[in-house]
Amino acid sequence: MSHILIVEDESVIRTALRRLLERNGYQVSEAGAVQDAVDNFKLVDFDLIVTDLRLPGAPGTDIIPLAEGVPVLVMTSYASLKSAVESMKMGAVDYIAKPFDHDEMLMTVERILKQKALERENQALKSQISRDFPASGMIGECDAMQALFRNIQKVAPTDSTVLVLGESGTGKELVARALHEQSLRREGPLISVNCAAIPETLIESELFGHEKGAFTGANANRKGLVEAADAGTLFLDEIGELPLEAQARLLRLLQEKEVRRVGSVQSKTVDVRLVAATHRNLKNLAREGRFREDLYYRLHVVELRLPPLRERGKDVEKLARELLIRTARKMAKPELEFSAEAISAIGQYRWPGNVRELENAIERAVILVDGQFITPDLLAIDLSPQYELEEDYPLPTPSQNFRANSDIADEPQEDLSLEDYFQRFVLEHQEQMTETELAQKLGISRKCLWERRQRLGIPRKKPFTR
Repeated sequence: MSHILIVEDESVIRTALRRLLERNGYQVSEAGAVQDAVDNFKLVDFDLIVTDLRLPGAPGTDIIPLAEGVPVLVMTSYASLKSAVESMKMGAVDYIAKPFDHDEMLMTVERILKQKALERENQALKSQISRDFPASGMIGECDAMQALFRNIQKVAPTDSTVLVLGESGTGKELVARALHEQSLRREGPLISVNCAAIPETLIESELFGHEKGAFTGANANRKGLVEAADAGTLFLDEIGELPLEAQARLLRLLQEKEVRRVGSVQSKTVDVRLVAATHRNLKNLAREGRFREDLYYRLHVVELRLPPLRERGKDVEKLARELLIRTARKMAKPELEFSAEAISAIGQYRWPGNVRELENAIERAVILVDGQFITPDLLAIDLSPQYELEEDYPLPTPSQNFRANSDIADEPQEDLSLEDYFQRFVLEHQEQMTETELAQKLGISRKCLWERRQRLGIPRKKPFTR
């Protein structure tokens, strides 16, 4: 039952209002002045305070700061726009004129109490979410994830550049979102850019914008994504794929806080916080001359590492259950559960594609399931040893089956597909070759090599160093 305090100096009106509210199921207390209410009651214990504006000693609005968040409804017989505006400015939730209609008063009181209840429920949900998902909905109880959450909370309020490291599919964009949402820039935009998804010829124009006539097809001035992120956060995913020319422009942005559109002679000052992410070793790329060393050190202010799913222990099962609930709700499916065999399979599988692979497997299972339980076959988890055919089909040397600047040269063995050749060659030689050398031997680009790794689920080993 909601408890309402009436502060009114005219006893006839106070008594009539009390009886009206009590008949409609409210608990009511009374006071004749602000000081009387303060002396006799603990104001924060009430759900709503209804007060007259003109009272002996002090105006009714003086009770607003004393109520510490309890909604205050102001009523007065001197109804005017000016007094209404002044009351609202001082923090009143609403304003009602005397003499008031009983139905109007009851509807106003009910609306205010419902709004207050919703605010409390929302706050409780936020507190629960904050406890369960301390970083932008990310789930993790293992030591590595808890350390990550603590570091996010430390660095988020600053404007420092952050470099997020982790394998593909581990949730690097969620880290960037958490940094933005917990920063002082949360009201500004968060602009996310996948550097590997934009053609090399367009990346500078996309990031920094261009002037009309700067190149063929530039028919109008265009603001770049860096400018769009002004007063907010710019997240550059897969920054290791950024061309050297664009790296030079990005370095100027970090050093001078300026951006210059392609084809322009004028620079523009921007206020952008940069968060970058990569699954590659930028330090090794810098040593090989494929990433600017000065940019690397500008990016490497604060480093946050995301552990792969296979190293997160019991987190995998908890994350799988949460994803199952979300996916079932999204697809309007009835409540689903994992079978004991499915839970066992989820725990044993290595998840080379990390959280993204787990999410896709669960979505596929929810689509295909007929009953209540998700089984291993619906998840399409293959627990057979990875690359178990390696001893049966030894990989030919590169000189036998590959040549530079072309696809696979010789015909593959009778029972081995081209993808099998690719997979075996990479697994056999990735610890002795750089990514560039692997790509050259396979006759493909480094980007193509990376894309095939993702498609086939071949994680990179520790970067090769000479």
